[in-house]
Amino acid sequence: MPAVSPDEAPAPIEADLLIVGGGLVGAATAIALAGAGLSAVLIDAEPAAEREGAGYDGRVSAIAYGSQRALVLLGVWPGLAPYAQPILDIRVSDGKPGRPASRFFLHYDHRESGLEAPFGHIVENRAVRRALAARLAELPQARVIAPGRLASLERGPGRVDARLEDGREIRARLLVAADGARSTLRQEAGIAAAEITYAQTAIVATVAHELPHGGVAHEHFLPAGPFAMLPMTDAEGLHRSSIVWTERRALAPALLGLDDDGFSAEIERRFGASLGRIQVLGRRWSYPLKLVHAERYAGHRLVLVGDAAHAIHPIAGQGLNLGLRDVAALAEVIVEAHRLGLDIGAADVLAGYERWRRFDVMLLIAVTDSLNRLFSNDIGPLRLARDLGLAAVDRLPPLKRLLMRHAMGAAGPRPRLLRGLPL
Repeated sequence: MPAVSPDEAPAPIEADLLIVGGGLVGAATAIALAGAGLSAVLIDAEPAAEREGAGYDGRVSAIAYGSQRALVLLGVWPGLAPYAQPILDIRVSDGKPGRPASRFFLHYDHRESGLEAPFGHIVENRAVRRALAARLAELPQARVIAPGRLASLERGPGRVDARLEDGREIRARLLVAADGARSTLRQEAGIAAAEITYAQTAIVATVAHELPHGGVAHEHFLPAGPFAMLPMTDAEGLHRSSIVWTERRALAPALLGLDDDGFSAEIERRFGASLGRIQVLGRRWSYPLKLVHAERYAGHRLVLVGDAAHAIHPIAGQGLNLGLRDVAALAEVIVEAHRLGLDIGAADVLAGYERWRRFDVMLLIAVTDSLNRLFSNDIGPLRLARDLGLAAVDRLPPLKRLLMRHAMGAAGPRPRLLRGLPL
């Protein structure tokens, strides 16, 4: 690339926020803040076509009731609704491959929550990406640079100065790190992160089954880890679900190497016959499982959101919901500071966001990690204790209702967006 003289260099791009990372949480952050009147520049290392969902990585997201309310207010939900399968019931059971599930189980019915709404919806991640990209394109205060990569970054006393590899410069008041569990920005800021590597791999695929799922999500606990069957919308006349199959890391390659019939047979062996014959559709993907938790969610003119702050076990399907709660809390704190004429990148403003989010995140980390350790084994006394525990909770309606509301993001202190209130 030829050198550009100072006289020919374009003027720096000025913005309130510079968001690095164009994934689901980064895009939602840009939408929330730009929709509230602040200017946001979103830098995504991936080309625009990939961000908008041209590729498929096999993953789906469980969008809880509270997160859906936020997406409605952000103008994203209309683009998602046609692809969203409501979750009407959740069935939690314990068992072993090739054997019937335990007669003790926990059944959640959405009608018992008192909210007259589904628990949430299952949506393919590529549909979420497309809807976010479409909404971003409607917001004049949001600018997306994709592909784009940082060449240098300086967080000064009053602003953030960034230079991209193509020479463009960006000046912002706050830097938002949405660059994933291996966040480069978190590392460069000297923010340490605790990590636990599980001896587990998540295998993800879409399957067709003979019988309709009825909007029921299954979480079947096996000795190697949880096996989830998540209802999807029908397509091309097929009843479809997504499997999130947690398996021992040493065994996962052999399972992934099976032909379609062999792989489908292993799914049936673990899940059972309640949906009839099962056949895998298309490719399979695998992801090593790890817990990552940053010691701080904020630094000098820097804030962490989504997996950059916390990556949890998928056992409860709360990963995206946790990130969207970050977005809702950060947007509320930043918008309030902006309306009061305060510096949105000031340490006390960012401290408010961190205080709000830390307890919620740590509680969910403790729950998901403990559940995985409790259920991912075949120890007789533990199996009996957890089976009796599932049965006991199933027979206590007030406790079930409380657990349902928490899973739906409809309990406890919540940001305005999750309560269905505009910023």
